[in-house]
Amino acid sequence: ALALVAEGAKVGILDADIYGPSQPQMLGVGKKEPQIIDNKYMVPIEAHGVKSISMGYLITDKTPMVWRGPMVSSAFQQLVNQTFWGELDYLIIDMPPGTGDIQLTLSQSVPVSGAVIVTTPQDIALLDAKKGIEMFQKVNVPVLGIVENMATHICTQCGHEEHIFGEGGGGRIAKEYKTPLLGALPLDLSIREDADGGKPSVVADPNSAISGIYKQIARRVGAQLWHINKNAVAAPEIIMSDD
Repeated sequence: ALALVAEGAKVGILDADIYGPSQPQMLGVGKKEPQIIDNKYMVPIEAHGVKSISMGYLITDKTPMVWRGPMVSSAFQQLVNQTFWGELDYLIIDMPPGTGDIQLTLSQSVPVSGAVIVTTPQDIALLDAKKGIEMFQKVNVPVLGIVENMATHICTQCGHEEHIFGEGGGGRIAKEYKTPLLGALPLDLSIREDADGGKPSVVADPNSAISGIYKQIARRVGAQLWHINKNAVAAPEIIMSDD
């Protein structure tokens, strides 16, 4: 989302992880309640140029969400339908892991343009990623591509690069499902430190190699969306003239 903002887009992000909301921490907002319009609509909180809404803004960081599935789905629908986003180019929905209530509620109630599958390279993680792809295919949501997280680790002492969690897992399932590998992020201490500190990589160090990977992923996601919708939305036409 932040990489799309860096590319000039108007972006919102909805934290759909009702049980474990993390966006307030990652965006450096902390405890801040959204404003309410007409006793119904929440105004998303803006940080680093991205608008966000999260259950984390409505509860304390120590409040456990001891809810069954229907209550979680209802809370998610409220976040979706009662947030006043204004004008956006992209609304990114940060999903919880798995193929449960939130995923089904989303696919049944919102016209989703596409899904990005995030995985780590090891076989155990790839099994879950495949289930995610299969689920989105069953509900007719296009898979825009795969992002491989923790792809490699480079030793800070000697510079040796090692595939701790296996090599090429994201590429293999991308090839299997005929979808692009959008990018591969390293296992890097700065990513964790920046996110925990409320200034993720793209904000903390916009010109770093890691930020470059995020921006590459963002551009490829935008290109995939355009490719999927090119028949529905007219692309700009350039006319050459001697005038």
